[in-house]
Amino acid sequence: MAFVLKKVLISDNVSPKCSEYLQNHGISVDVKTKLTKEQLIAEIPNYDGLIVRSATKVTADVIEAASSLKIIGRAGTGVDNIDIPAATKKGIVVMNTPGGNTLSAVEHTCAMLSSLARHIPQAHRSLKEGRWDRKVYMGTELAGKTLAIIGLGRIGREVAKRMQSFEMTTIGFDPLVSAEESAQFGVEWLPVEEIWPRADYVTVHTPLIPQTKGLLGEKSFPMCKKGIKVVNVARGGIIDEAALVTALESGQCGGAALDVFTEEPPTNVHLIQNPNVICTPHLGASTTEAQTRVAVEIAEQFVDAVNGKSLFGAINARALSNALKPETRAVVSLGEALGVLLSGLATKPHQAVTVTTCGAGLASAGSYIGDAVTAGILRKRATSPLNLVNASLYAKELGVTVTVAHEDGPKDLVKVTGGTVSLIGQAQGTHPVLLEANGQSFGAGVGLVGSLVFFASAEPMKHLAELAGSISNNQVMAFATTTGTGDKWSVVKLAQPAASLGGFEKRICSFYTTF
Repeated sequence: MAFVLKKVLISDNVSPKCSEYLQNHGISVDVKTKLTKEQLIAEIPNYDGLIVRSATKVTADVIEAASSLKIIGRAGTGVDNIDIPAATKKGIVVMNTPGGNTLSAVEHTCAMLSSLARHIPQAHRSLKEGRWDRKVYMGTELAGKTLAIIGLGRIGREVAKRMQSFEMTTIGFDPLVSAEESAQFGVEWLPVEEIWPRADYVTVHTPLIPQTKGLLGEKSFPMCKKGIKVVNVARGGIIDEAALVTALESGQCGGAALDVFTEEPPTNVHLIQNPNVICTPHLGASTTEAQTRVAVEIAEQFVDAVNGKSLFGAINARALSNALKPETRAVVSLGEALGVLLSGLATKPHQAVTVTTCGAGLASAGSYIGDAVTAGILRKRATSPLNLVNASLYAKELGVTVTVAHEDGPKDLVKVTGGTVSLIGQAQGTHPVLLEANGQSFGAGVGLVGSLVFFASAEPMKHLAELAGSISNNQVMAFATTTGTGDKWSVVKLAQPAASLGGFEKRICSFYTTF
């Protein structure tokens, strides 16, 4: 599976190496920066891909107008300027470059910490203004102080590593990192409410989500040591700006170093002008190395998607990302094919479906197999374009529930059940194969590839001949039927897609599809 990207728009200032790499791989690029919202809405229908930094706001209105868009790439880490739910609903992949600006953000954080401890910007300005204020700017050592790191991902870990070399004690919190894991890089993991009273400095390295908005605010500042110093080189809004001003004015907060703000450029004059606030205009990733790195990385990720190689950095396309991995591609195809077949053989639309993976090789497949089956089930029910990005959203809207479970077993199998239909399949090599239908075995299995007709009959050979006579302009390439007595399930493979089965589907309970 691969993407077709003929034309990409770069709407923010990105290193020229990005467009150069894309063009060298056959993708046309237009660079149009500082577009208004209205201009972007007018331009976006002409493009398959969009690359932005933080300036362009990719809103729901922009996405709605994007009739051809397949991928939005963020040359950087944060994606809060992109309406991810709107993109997901439309089946558009959103990807970032998670590691490209890590070192730059880390070094900026460490510089901010040092500047807070020694009042470097204030002393610099004082001397420039003709004063020699040595006593006014008495600082403190970082050695022996406790640094709390909220968010222990790439950046948080690297900050810890560097500040430990300053002999700081590092504590931290991250809901996705265990105490055992954080101990491996020298950070004592603590619940967030236990962090505030212990910290001399706090630095935040999380995305801005509802759970982190105002994390340091009117409730948490009073829990901190008097004179706590805070750093934010992550996202504006993680530290509540109004609460921070109050804490600064009361002395509860002894200083703040801010690179990001709730509004950019910032409009909170009381915050910016406070003498104990050090501020920079969102420079965390603003190094020559980082900007070159993220520009090249997002271009490489676009080209990899076009070549069907990977979807590295995709944040809203778990199943689709797995669809491009060689080791899981066949399993994703199997799930989608079983979903199509389950829906086609049902007498009425399914509202509840169970997917069960079996075998050690599929122990972790639950993270993507459900979306694949869902996409297959809803292929003909969705009123808008459907893919592995938006399948689960459409399922929720339609009231369809897909439950995924895993069982131990000697073979890697996928079982799909809904209503009166039950199917078992297996990925054999690179192909999805149907092994059983409603408990009846196909023996070696039937490949779910090409144009297939499924029907149940106690006289399969008779109805095979009838089908062959109904499609005189086509050709039967293969035939398989289940073993046992009574009605048997049969599968007929046609040489080419059929516009019609000549009325066969009305006379015999059957289902036709092209995989």
